[in-house]
Amino acid sequence: MSNELPPHVLVLFGATGDLAARKLFPGLYRLAAAGRLPDHFAVIGSGRHSPGSDEEFRTHVRDALTEFVGDLDTAVAERLLERIRFVASSADDGRALGEAVREAEDQLLAECGGCLLGDVRRLLYLSVPPGAVKGMVGMLDREDLVTRSRLVAEKPFGTDLATARELQAVLGTAFADDQVFRIDHFLGKEAVQNILALRFANGLFEPAWNRHSIESVQIDVPEKLTVEGRGSFYEGTGCLRDMVTTHLAQLLGFVALEDPHAFRASAIRAAKTATFSAVRPIDPERVVFGQYDGYRSEPDVAEDSTVETFVAAEVWIDNDRWRDVPFYLRTGKAMADGRRTITVRFRDPRHRWLKPEDGGVPEPNELVIELADQPRVAIDVRAKRPGPDMALVEGVFRLDLVCDVPGADPLEAYERLLLDVMRGDRTLFISAEEVDRLWEIFQPVLDRRPPTQTYAAGTWGPAAALDLPIGGWRLGNHS
Repeated sequence: MSNELPPHVLVLFGATGDLAARKLFPGLYRLAAAGRLPDHFAVIGSGRHSPGSDEEFRTHVRDALTEFVGDLDTAVAERLLERIRFVASSADDGRALGEAVREAEDQLLAECGGCLLGDVRRLLYLSVPPGAVKGMVGMLDREDLVTRSRLVAEKPFGTDLATARELQAVLGTAFADDQVFRIDHFLGKEAVQNILALRFANGLFEPAWNRHSIESVQIDVPEKLTVEGRGSFYEGTGCLRDMVTTHLAQLLGFVALEDPHAFRASAIRAAKTATFSAVRPIDPERVVFGQYDGYRSEPDVAEDSTVETFVAAEVWIDNDRWRDVPFYLRTGKAMADGRRTITVRFRDPRHRWLKPEDGGVPEPNELVIELADQPRVAIDVRAKRPGPDMALVEGVFRLDLVCDVPGADPLEAYERLLLDVMRGDRTLFISAEEVDRLWEIFQPVLDRRPPTQTYAAGTWGPAAALDLPIGGWRLGNHS
C-alpha cells in the first residue's frame, strides 16, 4: 500500500456529536486529502440513536465538513463519504455493530486482494462519559470487537483517583495496555511538541532551564468562550477535571521533564512519569475556584450551582531541577482573552548599579511561549538607553517558530493523533501511570474544594487569583 498503513475499519462512537462534527470527520477528510488514510478503509459511525438512513448520515457529515473545513475537494469528500455508514449500538446491544464491522472487513479484504484478515486493523474511538465506559467495553468484548483493535479513550479519565483506577481496571478486562490510546488533543498540537525542540535543541535555553536561573513558570490557558451549551457536561465535570488535570498538567509535564533522550513512546512517557512523581500534592489553600456571572443561566445548569468554570493553582515539583520554583496554572471560561501562553520568569541578576531610567525596580526577564497555531516566542530583555547615562530600557526579542519553511507539512491536532493511532505510535498519548499519578496530585483539591468565587465575564477571573503568583500574571499585566 502506498502509505504503508494496513486496511482499517474505524468505528466512531458519538458520531452525531459535536466532537465528531468539529474535529473527527474534518480530520479524516484532511488525512484523505493528503493521502494519509489507508488505501482501504471503512468508517462506521455509531451511537444509541440513528440519524436515519446511511444517506441522511452522510448528508450530516457533508454539512459538518462544509462548515468546519470550508472549500472541499469534491472527489476526496465523495470517496470519504461513500465509505461512511451509521449503525446504532448501545452497551446492552451491539449485535448489529459487530455484524457491520465484519461486513466491512470482508469488503476490505475483497478490495485489497492479497490481504489477510489478520492484516485488517480496527480503530474504536470511544468518546463517552466515564460512567458509560464499563458497559461499552463489555459490549465490545461480547461482540468480539477487541481483537486487532486499538481503543481511543477521551478525557476525563475518571472523575477522581478511585474512579480512574476503576476505569483502568475495566479497560484491562478486555484490552491489553498497548491497545489503549488515551487522547489529549493538546499533545497533538505542533506548538506543544515544539516545547521539546525549543528546550533540548538550543544551548541558549537548556543550560538555564532550572531552579538556579528560573524564578517561576506560568501556564495560562484563558478562554473567551462560555460553556456554550455544554452546561450538562460542565455540571458533571467542572474546570478542574476538564482542563487542569488534563491539558494544563500535560503542558506542565512537557515544560518540566528531564531529557528523554529520544522521541518515542517509552522515553517520553518515562520522562513525564518521573516528573509527575516529583510533583507535590496540591495544597487546596493555594487554589482558587471561580464561576463567571451568567453561568447559572446557561441551559442545563442548576440555579444554585457551585461548579467551577475557572481554576488557578500553585504547583511545586520536588526534584533537583525545580525545587523551590513555583509553577502557576490558570484557565477559565468567559475570560478577557483566549490564549495558550507559557511564561518562564528568570531570576534577577541583582546588579544594582544597572537601573531603569526611572530609578525603579527592573521588570524580570521573561521567556514567553505562545502556543497558537502559529507559535511565537518573545524574550523580554534589558538594554542601555542611548545617551550619556547608563540607564536601562526594556526590549523584546521576537522569534517566529513557524514561517515559510520549505516542505513544512503541519497537521491539526486530531489529524496527527488519529494518524498516530493507525500507525500504533503511542508517543503523544497518556499512560495509565500518568493518569493515576495526576489524580493523586489533585485529589486533595477534590477532597477539600476551595469556595467558588464569582467573576465578571470578560475579566481575568476572581480577585483572589490575580495575586497568586508573586509579581502577578503575565497575561493581564502585559499585552
